Amino acid sequence: MADDDVDFLPGEGPTSGISVTLTAGTLQAIRERVGKRGVSAYLEKAAQRQIERDSLDELIADFDKVHGPADPEAVAAKRARLTGGASHSGAAV
Repeated sequence: MADDDVDFLPGEGPTSGISVTLTAGTLQAIRERVGKRGVSAYLEKAAQRQIERDSLDELIADFDKVHGPADPEAVAAKRARLTGGASHSGAAV
């Protein structure tokens, strides 16, 4: 069975080489962080994080369609509880 016939989750399955075009500045910044031999692993992790963010954005959009947008004051209050700081709306916690 060919790999194209199998569904893999991000980060799973065999590796596959592709060609990627980056600006010189982006590639330089990556290499400064991880060295020449760490570029592929860095890009793999970056792609996985972007897929997670895209999926989360889709989930939030679906939730908003069903329930409407979140109340900014409620979000600020919950953020304050999670971070241990004062909420952005000035509400006491």
